[in-house]
Amino acid sequence: QRRSLAPSQLAKRKAGDEDEEEEEDWQPPTSRKRQKAAGETENGECYRSPFRKPLAQLTNRPHCLDSSQHEAFIRSILSKPFKVPIPNYKGPLGLRLLGVKRAGLRGPLHDPFEEGALVLYEPPVLSAHDQLKMDKDKAPVHVVVDPVLSRVLRPHQREGVKFLWDCVTSRRIPGSHGCIMADEMGLGKTLQCITLMWTLLRQSPDCKPEIEKAVVVSPSSLVRNWYNEVEKWLGGRIQPLAIDGGSKDEIDRKLVGFMSQRGLRVPSPILIISYETFRLHAEVLQKGSVGLVICDEGHRLKNSENQTYQALNSLNTPRRVLISGTPIQNDLLEYFSLVHFVNSGILGTAQEFKRHFEMPILKGRDADASEAERHKGEERLKELISIVNRCLIRRTSDILSKYLPVKIEQVVCCRLTPLQNELYKNFLKQAKPVEELKEGKISVSSLSSITSLKKLCNHPALIYDKCVEEEEGFMGALGLFPSGYSTKSLEPQLSGKMLVLDYILAVTKSTSNDKVVLVSNYTQTLDLFEKLCRNRRYLYVRLDGTMSIKKRAKIVERFNSPSSPEFIFMLSSKAGGCGLNLIGANRLVMFDPDWNPANDEQAMARVWRDGQKKMCYIYRLLSTGTIEEKIFQRQTHKKALSSCVVDEEQDVERHFSLGELKELFTLNEPTTSDTHDKIKCRRCVNGQQVRPPPDGSDCTSDLSQWHHCSDKRRLQDSVLKAAWDAAVTFTFYQHSHEEQRGIP
Repeated sequence: QRRSLAPSQLAKRKAGDEDEEEEEDWQPPTSRKRQKAAGETENGECYRSPFRKPLAQLTNRPHCLDSSQHEAFIRSILSKPFKVPIPNYKGPLGLRLLGVKRAGLRGPLHDPFEEGALVLYEPPVLSAHDQLKMDKDKAPVHVVVDPVLSRVLRPHQREGVKFLWDCVTSRRIPGSHGCIMADEMGLGKTLQCITLMWTLLRQSPDCKPEIEKAVVVSPSSLVRNWYNEVEKWLGGRIQPLAIDGGSKDEIDRKLVGFMSQRGLRVPSPILIISYETFRLHAEVLQKGSVGLVICDEGHRLKNSENQTYQALNSLNTPRRVLISGTPIQNDLLEYFSLVHFVNSGILGTAQEFKRHFEMPILKGRDADASEAERHKGEERLKELISIVNRCLIRRTSDILSKYLPVKIEQVVCCRLTPLQNELYKNFLKQAKPVEELKEGKISVSSLSSITSLKKLCNHPALIYDKCVEEEEGFMGALGLFPSGYSTKSLEPQLSGKMLVLDYILAVTKSTSNDKVVLVSNYTQTLDLFEKLCRNRRYLYVRLDGTMSIKKRAKIVERFNSPSSPEFIFMLSSKAGGCGLNLIGANRLVMFDPDWNPANDEQAMARVWRDGQKKMCYIYRLLSTGTIEEKIFQRQTHKKALSSCVVDEEQDVERHFSLGELKELFTLNEPTTSDTHDKIKCRRCVNGQQVRPPPDGSDCTSDLSQWHHCSDKRRLQDSVLKAAWDAAVTFTFYQHSHEEQRGIP
């Protein structure tokens, strides 16, 4: 019988057999067959490798018994720093443990003493006694802009970020947390605001984030651009939520999720949304609070009575930043609405502002004002500037002259063709709104007449249908058109401006690889551009109000590519004049003027921006002696008002009386430029500019920085020189940013 040799079994058997006779020790039976050794064959031959060594028995005995050797051995082990056992590992070594509070003093997020560091807040210097008394857990720390951003900020942008931070943290105006970023186009307002948001979301003097969430409200065409800019500058450090379309339920769900976020590390702390979507879904956003709201192209809030203004004003947020390169567009009351939105109450109520500021300033600016009215207007203007400048920062595009190529702006006054001239005079004889306007009445028919004349200046084809139907002002005008005329094909020679444009495009295409942006206020004019491009076989793209937001971003990106074959970018100023970056082109033609100078300024700033490598040429085409020159004159009046209040220019000429601005329905045929005649320029003698003026004084008009002449030698643009050689009749104003930098 086989018995177990386990110790437990042996113990049991020994205990049971104590009284019995002791048995002999049991031995296991030996095997009859000797087991085959490892590596041995049937014949007993061994094929074990001669190089194989027998296993050595392991012992736990120490190798060294000497104490000094043991201590040295342990010290050598402890002297080696911990190293993560992953090849080429560059990450943190786990110094900040989850749930473990760091010992010692609180510190800033970034080193304030690093070279080039942008410090927004510096704690006050304390004496040794005050340091002993202060609670170490409440000591303020430096607020330092992330070096990723501070390295790319230009000097004027660093100044702008510091101003914005001081305003929204109530350090400039106690109790007020808003400001207006009024830099001109192209100075990097978006980058400055992204830097502000990132800093507020990550740090404060209290060693914690200043805000949890921020909302960026922009025109629908710029939502995707804001998203791309955040991705570009922050490089994936943050995940913004951009809403530029979708069903109502889907948008509401996203907004509810955004507003419900809480804590120090919010997953999507930035919401980018369009004005239209914000207005439609304002109720969802008003249920919670937001740390900061940024309104891009903020001049859309110029009317405090519209729904968008009221929806944004009801948002629960103390910190408000309004971005607008053109804060004054039409009148001072609109300016008041913008300032009141960001810092309510600093200018009083609307009625108080109108009585105390607007009326005295406008009376003082009028050409017919008395000396007392001018003096009072200047005093109120200084008072307004002193208040507003505490929450408004404004830098002009002259700063860009240090970083960008030269820009040459040219106002080209094109003579009407004989057909345009006859149609224009025929309309002025027949149109009844002329008499109504002279009586001070502005009716619907008056506005319609203005539109008709503007379209006639662009091309007679735009009013051909009215001539066929013999509408008011165009009766009998059909016979003035050439026989066999049809609107199906474009005839550039029938329009003075279209003729000049045709020459500009042809010379540019044949002599350079430059691209051109064509801007107009009317989609019908864009249709004419398309016909011209098809006739000349120019490749083009077109952006107007019918194009979806997503498609706009794609065509802009494609056009800016150096390998893109498109020669022309057609742009509707109403649909895409704001915020687009069209640095792929370096020539821009403003085909017709707008009553609002801000719209023209926005559209003309599309090419002279950061990233532009070529010299830029801006052409503003006007029909000589027509309503277009009256519009241009009105723009100079509005820009003079803006430069007084925003740019603080003291010597802006009082160009035109308000009565003169009502003389719209006139045609000045013999002049080379009606505008030049009215500004009473003292620089020109017999149509030629003399520098300085003959009387030794300097012209202080708004056009004093422009050269006006009919001398080809003064032209700095080879394209216009070629058009001049082709006997195209025009005169021009010319202004170069190169001269502002002191280059003769």
